[in-house]
Amino acid sequence: MESLKNYLVNDLDRRQFLFSAGKGIGLAALSSSVVASLFNDVQSATRSVAHLSPEHVATDEDFWFEIQRAFTTGRGIINLNNGGVSPSPRMVTEALVRYQWEQEDTTAYTMWQILEPQSETIRSSLAELFGCDREEIAITRNASESLEILLMGMDLKSGDEILTTTQDYPRMLTTLRQRELREGLRLNLVKIPIPPQDLSEITAAFEKGITNRTRVILISHMINITGQITPVKAVCDLARSRGIEVIVDGAHSFAQFNFTQKDLGCDYFGTSLHKWLLAPKGTGLLYVKRDKIEKIWPLMAAEKKQATDIRKFEEIGTHSAAPRLAIGEAILFHNGIGGKRKEARLRYLSRYWMNKLKDLPNVRFNTSFDDNQSCAIGNVNIDGIDPTAVGSHLMSKHKIFTTPIVHDEFKGLRITPNVYTTIDELNRFCAVMESVAKKGLPKD
Repeated sequence: MESLKNYLVNDLDRRQFLFSAGKGIGLAALSSSVVASLFNDVQSATRSVAHLSPEHVATDEDFWFEIQRAFTTGRGIINLNNGGVSPSPRMVTEALVRYQWEQEDTTAYTMWQILEPQSETIRSSLAELFGCDREEIAITRNASESLEILLMGMDLKSGDEILTTTQDYPRMLTTLRQRELREGLRLNLVKIPIPPQDLSEITAAFEKGITNRTRVILISHMINITGQITPVKAVCDLARSRGIEVIVDGAHSFAQFNFTQKDLGCDYFGTSLHKWLLAPKGTGLLYVKRDKIEKIWPLMAAEKKQATDIRKFEEIGTHSAAPRLAIGEAILFHNGIGGKRKEARLRYLSRYWMNKLKDLPNVRFNTSFDDNQSCAIGNVNIDGIDPTAVGSHLMSKHKIFTTPIVHDEFKGLRITPNVYTTIDELNRFCAVMESVAKKGLPKD
C-alpha cells in the first residue's frame, strides 16, 4: 500500500507541470520522480539542439541517447519490427497504469464522469497534430477500426467499384471482399512498381485503374510491407476531378514523418497511434471531413441526434478510459522530440543500414532510397535465400527480430527501427546480413 501511495504522490504538481510543458496536454501525470527526471533530460537535450537542423540532429548520438533511455525496452532482443506495434516510452506506460488504477476507484463514476470527459482534450491535441478541426477527429482503437468504419459505412450499391492496389493491407482487402460477397460490389486491384522510379508511376497506375464504375479509392499513405510512400495528394486531386472519394490508410505514416491534412487534401484518414506515435496499444484516430460525417454510417448504431457528430464513430460500448488519456503523454513525447527531428532520425537509421548492405552480393531492395518515397521502413532481400529462413536465423541465433514478407509480387525482410534503436544494434544486424549474403545460411 505504501508503494501505491508513493506512486500517486504530488499528482497535482505533476499535472500542472504537464499542462505547462505540453501545449495544453495537462491531464496525464508523470507517475514517478524517475520519469519526471527522464522527461526533463529529454527537454534539456532538445533545447541544446534547437539551433541545429533536423538532419544535423539526426546524427547526434548524444541527443538520441537521452531519447533511448526514456524507454524501458530490453536490449536482450534487437527489435527491428516496430512496424506492427511499437513500445511506448516509460512516461506513457506509467500514465496508462495510473489512469487504470484511478478508474478502479468508484469505477462507474470515475470512468464516465471524471476520466472519459477528459478525452476531449486528447481530441483537440490530435486535431492540432493532424492540422484539422477537433470536430473532425474520432478516437478509435486502431487503424483497422478507423478504416472499417469508412469502408463499411459508405453507401454503395451492387456494381460499384472500389479501387486499390495489390499491396494494400490484407485486413482492408478482406473487408472489401466481404462487401463484394454480400452486396455485389467489385474490388479492382492495380499493381504498382516495386519500387517505382518516380512517384508519378503510382498516380498513373491509379488513373489507369479508374473506370466509370469507380466510386471509392483506398490508398495507403505508406505501404506497410515495403515502406513505400505514395503520392496521396496527387491521387486525391485526380479522384476529386472524377467525382471519386478517397480513403487514406495512414497506419504507418502518422507520426513517422511530418505532414498535416492539408498536405494530403484528403476527406478521410485512419491510423493507429500505437505504432509511430508510441501511444498505448489499442488506440487509433479517424479523420472525417466535417461535411462528410453525416453520410457515413457508424459501425455500431448511434442515436439519430448524433448524425453529424464525429463522436458517433466512438459508440463501441464500455471501454477503458486509460488508453485514450495516456495518448496525451505520447503526444507530449512526440512534440518534445519534434516531428521534423523524429522524421530525420528515422530516415537516418533506415539509410544507415540500407547503405551498409546495398553493395553486397545478391542483395536487392524493395524500397526506394529516395527520401520522398521512404522513411523508417525498408524491405531487403538476399536473392536465392528464403527471407523466412533468414528471419528465423536472425532471431534464433542472434536475437534480432525482423518481419519476413512473402508477397505474390516480391519477397524480403521488412526492417523497422525506431527512435530507441541504437547504431550498434543496426551494426549487429548488418554484420549477420553480410555473412548470409556472402556465405549463405549456416548449416545447423
